[in-house]
Amino acid sequence: MKFALFSLAMNTRNAVTGESFTAQQKFQNILGQAVLAEELGFDAYGIGERHGPPFLSSSPAVLLTAIAAKTSRIKLLTTVAVLSVLDPVRVAEDYATLDHLSGGRLELIIGKGNDPRHYPLFGIKEEEQWESLAERYALLRRLWREENVTWTGKYRPPLQDVTVLPRPLQQPIPVWHGSASSTLSTELAAKYGEPIFSSNTFHPLAKYKALIDHYRERWAYYGRDPQDAVVGAGAGSLYLGRTTEEAIGRYRPYYEAFHSTESAKHNQSPFQSLEDNLENGPLLIGSPDRVIEKIMKYHEAFGHEVLSISVDGLSETEQREQAEWFASEVAPVLRREIPSKVWSSGKAKQPHSIG
Repeated sequence: MKFALFSLAMNTRNAVTGESFTAQQKFQNILGQAVLAEELGFDAYGIGERHGPPFLSSSPAVLLTAIAAKTSRIKLLTTVAVLSVLDPVRVAEDYATLDHLSGGRLELIIGKGNDPRHYPLFGIKEEEQWESLAERYALLRRLWREENVTWTGKYRPPLQDVTVLPRPLQQPIPVWHGSASSTLSTELAAKYGEPIFSSNTFHPLAKYKALIDHYRERWAYYGRDPQDAVVGAGAGSLYLGRTTEEAIGRYRPYYEAFHSTESAKHNQSPFQSLEDNLENGPLLIGSPDRVIEKIMKYHEAFGHEVLSISVDGLSETEQREQAEWFASEVAPVLRREIPSKVWSSGKAKQPHSIG
């Protein structure tokens, strides 16, 4: 298994210490996280896109470019880029530039996002999100693969003989499809022969497994080898302790603080308490052995080869502690037990795509 550390740049007052970051301090904290992730042997670092409080991650391309300048090996991910509201021409230009500046370390995870607050900001209706995502991605693919593109669609003005510059360094830039709530995303990924990344954050295992199963079914429908289907998955928040009881006790204030925010209410998670989430959801809270056991349980259901975790919201001391502990006590066991063909030769294995 391969591992990504990611951040949504969630900037809230610490639930235990009361400390708070200015925006500048939070950005420096993220840069430090990414450097630490590379030092600890994580395979990737990701920035998720959000357009409302308490998140400061409205510009993933800019943040990832700063991270690229401070790192040399680690893959750079968008977790996710909200393509349903973005101009594909701007996306093509920005991320191709980042691809060059990072030496070809970029992998784009696209999606419609899980926070409805961004739709009115960019002039589309929530019910248009899937149609908008499909149209914009079809155009983005053409802009990165073709020159002199002529195109007409619904969600941006027509294009006539357009060639975006720079051309991507990677041919093509690897793209994953974020999957959280609908078979429309898994269908899009299977259609193009590209991997999916399950959010696996706010709901029980069965909901995400059904989407992953649909992806594999549609993959086979399009005549592809099942062995080429690639799945990544997120997880609930991480908090390790010497014992599971210690970890729960230390994490509880963070859980309660986050779930009282307006952004958390948008996610409509069915879990009624921390204990409910621990028992029936994806939270990775406990001793290293307990967390390994839970990840193995989810892998049995999902068959995923990449796992993303976050230490957002914790104090800087705890962020380092948790990342170091995961890298030393959890990751080595999972690397040994779960083979992964992703990023096995310095570049992500990409299934053959159509078009």
